Amino acid sequence: MMFDHDGTPVRTGRAAVNGTSLHYRTAGSGPAVVLLHGVPKTGYHWRHLVPKLTPHYTVVVPDLRGLGDSARPSDGYDSATMSDDIAELMNRLGHETYAVAGEDWGAVIGYQLAARHRDHVTALVFAEALFPGFGFEDHTALTPENVSSGMHLWHLGFYFQPDIPEMLIAGHERELITYMIKYERSHPDTATPDAVDEYVRCYSMPGGIRAMLSIYRAMLVDAEQNRQTAQKKLDIPVLALGGSAFIGDRNESQMRLMAHDVTGHTFDAGHDLAEEVPDEMADVLLPFLATHQ
Repeated sequence: MMFDHDGTPVRTGRAAVNGTSLHYRTAGSGPAVVLLHGVPKTGYHWRHLVPKLTPHYTVVVPDLRGLGDSARPSDGYDSATMSDDIAELMNRLGHETYAVAGEDWGAVIGYQLAARHRDHVTALVFAEALFPGFGFEDHTALTPENVSSGMHLWHLGFYFQPDIPEMLIAGHERELITYMIKYERSHPDTATPDAVDEYVRCYSMPGGIRAMLSIYRAMLVDAEQNRQTAQKKLDIPVLALGGSAFIGDRNESQMRLMAHDVTGHTFDAGHDLAEEVPDEMADVLLPFLATHQ
């Protein structure tokens, strides 16, 4: 369960958009902000941040295509298509303009959303993500530098292989998800049992792991999409957020390739800022949103 600042449970719904069906949560009032989660998480990732936003904003928290309690179609897991899902959802909910905050894969999707639907997106928050086509692939290499920095992303190549990951992960979803979200954090205790249970519930459902893997298997398509999109820089304000123990200030340096107006901030944290350091994140996020709505 997720709550707003008054302790009222958030509203939930489903919307048929872009050839699929998205589950979403919404709460608060005021200008709209859509929060896009990464992998292996769901919209529940934002539970600590939502009540910090709802006094000032209407918050929309979708489960991305194939993830959480959203439908799991057979295709459409490239970031451009997934960004169009969100644009259609926000239109369906009556939000003509909105800010976008994304983390991990949700940040890459958020970038595509801002680029593809520029007339509707007022600002972008890009947290803890690497861009396919701009160095993400380099971290799959087994090098001393990647290993010593904790940035040897071994799972990318594993997930890309068809059929084998599904066979090996089946029945071990809890072990994989617990390992991934704890290993990538400076504060592993913030991966609380309720969150782990929720993520395991969703990814263990029929098609859950297949959908997750499909996002990674679209990386080469994403890379080409990002290279094409980056030819025209974003002209909206961007806040690039990193965790010092994971992607760190590389979030900002990447976004400077993609946008003209970029502000960066790095927290004493790992990969999952909204669960590890939600108070500190809100202290940076709220002034940015207030200035750029």
